Formats: sequence, structure tokens, C-alpha cells
Amino acid sequence: QVQLVESGGGLVEAGGSLGLSCTASTRVNAMAWFRQAPGKEREFVAVISGNGRVTHYADFVKGRFTISRDSAKDASTLRLNKVNPEDTAVYYCAASDRPVLSSKSSEYNYWGQGTQVTVSS
Repeated sequence: QVQLVESGGGLVEAGGSLGLSCTASTRVNAMAWFRQAPGKEREFVAVISGNGRVTHYADFVKGRFTISRDSAKDASTLRLNKVNPEDTAVYYCAASDRPVLSSKSSEYNYWGQGTQVTVSS
């Protein structure tokens, strides 16, 4: 089975930054990040194409986050800058064996276990 493992979550002060990483156990195509805050639905954050050339972000990102790809390692990195308390959530890595570039969670075949990001005031 394809496994995705996230890392990099933790506690960060408002206005700070951190990086989240996701590594796939096997070759995957599109890789995306979603997040879920307490009491809220899981929401799309960003996606990157299999070759790393195309990216798309949720509107709330507003230029603060950057998704990147290391195809040689089948890995994705989400860099969060200028974080605020509303960014507190469990962040999930997702991947597809198809070039979906979708904001819908149902389009992704594989999911990581999630990594907690907590932003303090």
C-alpha cells in the first residue's frame, strides 16, 4: 500500500513560519495538502502537479504558503509563513496516482496521518 508520512508540525508563534514535509512510500502524481481545525470540515490548502510545475492554493492562503515538490524523493513540502491562530489545524498530506490538481479531497487516493500545527498568540 502507498503510505504518506507527514512531519514538521509543532507550535509556532503568530507571524512565524514553519515547514511541513510529506514523503510517499512509492511514486505518486499530484500531491496536495489539506487541513482540519477543531469543529470544522477538512479544507483544501494547496496542490502541486506531478512534475512540480503547476500549483494552486486556497484563497485563504493569500500568498503566505508555498508548496514545493521533490520528485526524486516523491515528497512535498508546505512552507507556512506569517501564520495566524486561524491556521491552527491538523495538516494532512494527500496524493493521487492521477494528475488531478483538485481541491476536492475525494480526488485523492492516498492520505497521511496528519501533523498538528498550533499557532500561539
